[in-house]
Amino acid sequence: MREAGRINYAALDAARQAIRPGVTTADLNAIAEEVLKAHGAYSPFLNYPGPTPYPASICTSINEELVHGIPGKRQLVEGDIISMDCGTVFEGFVADSAITVGVGEISPKARDLIEVTESALQAGIAKMIAGLHVGDVSASIQQCAESRGYEVTRVYTGHGVGRQMHEGPQLPNYGEAGTGMELKVGMTIALEPMVLIGTQNTRVLRDGWTVISVNRALTAHYEHSVAVTEAGPMILTLP
Repeated sequence: MREAGRINYAALDAARQAIRPGVTTADLNAIAEEVLKAHGAYSPFLNYPGPTPYPASICTSINEELVHGIPGKRQLVEGDIISMDCGTVFEGFVADSAITVGVGEISPKARDLIEVTESALQAGIAKMIAGLHVGDVSASIQQCAESRGYEVTRVYTGHGVGRQMHEGPQLPNYGEAGTGMELKVGMTIALEPMVLIGTQNTRVLRDGWTVISVNRALTAHYEHSVAVTEAGPMILTLP
């Protein structure tokens, strides 16, 4: 999983470095795919079952698109923010992570949203300690986002990750400290704060995949795959 995480980081980082006005989301998908292929890995997203098989290796969600945006011909525009979610399968093990990036010069509100979402992820990671509970992680994510005036989704969650992309336990972005499954050494969970402005409500577009905020305000998404170890949390999806 650690090696899968390194590859996943490399794929996301290569796509991140290509972000600029005029680049298409299909371009970003192709860049990430090339990195995965070069490392003998592949994406668990491609052909993932749903209303239709998911047609790409990463998700590219722009502005009000919270998650599961499908790469295509859309060009990035100065001031956009884009969330990219990438998964990697390497030698039977899975890693999963996401980042949100500004395109050129972005608004102060967009910068603040991105910073808060990344901070919420770090707050959750800090609670990935043996003996604590899933609810401790969830509550930390929720408190970080809501204390800054933002909302977290009640529908889409983090999840266990390992041999499969989606394993137990689910890890919501809201919760009550001290509740839920106890965290034990060796558990590996993908934490993924999904943060919205002004509403926690979403809807799915006609493509059957892309999730947007109902008020079409900006959204952001960060994710790391994290292991519970005797020495504390280990982020697996770093270089």
